[in-house]
Amino acid sequence: MLTIARLFGKSPFAPLQTHMDMVSSCVGRLPGLFQALLCGDTHAVEVAAEEISKLEHVADLSKNDIRNHLPKSLFLPVDREALLDILAVQDQIADQAEAIAHLAAMREFTIPETMQDGFSRLCEKALEAFWLVREVIKELDELVECSFGGMEAAKVKEMIEKVAFIEYETSIELRKILKILYHEDSLPHPLFHLAMELVEQIGQIARHCEKLANRVRIILELK
Repeated sequence: MLTIARLFGKSPFAPLQTHMDMVSSCVGRLPGLFQALLCGDTHAVEVAAEEISKLEHVADLSKNDIRNHLPKSLFLPVDREALLDILAVQDQIADQAEAIAHLAAMREFTIPETMQDGFSRLCEKALEAFWLVREVIKELDELVECSFGGMEAAKVKEMIEKVAFIEYETSIELRKILKILYHEDSLPHPLFHLAMELVEQIGQIARHCEKLANRVRIILELK
């Protein structure tokens, strides 16, 4: 496909970065969704969920386009399978955002007051991991120019370590909010399970981000 060919002409990682921009548009709608949940604004939750679903579909089309038109004979600075692996994990992040959106819009629901501070911290940490790993993907061009070594590689490795630490912090916040949830008596049984699943899925964003960062780490270690 001409579009993909042009992207590869610009940079061997350009298609991945273009796809990541689409994933970012999808994830970028989550803060509004989270705020709507905290305010109990059901309509805003539904609107945000619909937007996220549409953006995930656009990212999915881009992923399929890249997979279908990635030339097997193209000279690349890294293994073709490594590129497809990174693409797959980026796709998982977009899927995760959509899964969270669908859960949030499943029924009318407001985050209980006892959980709101913890919920906000959990969301902030999960999104912090995402925006940092997005910067890691942006650095791929610089890594090529530096032959995956030198100060640029050291910089990216430091970013990767930070993503891992943020994932650890996210897991701590997740455990804290689950502990609060298990002591929350005001929620009916169905809403308890919805809340539990929702916070678990939010925490999963950070896990996917650590996984993506580790895919880049593997490339660095092989160079």
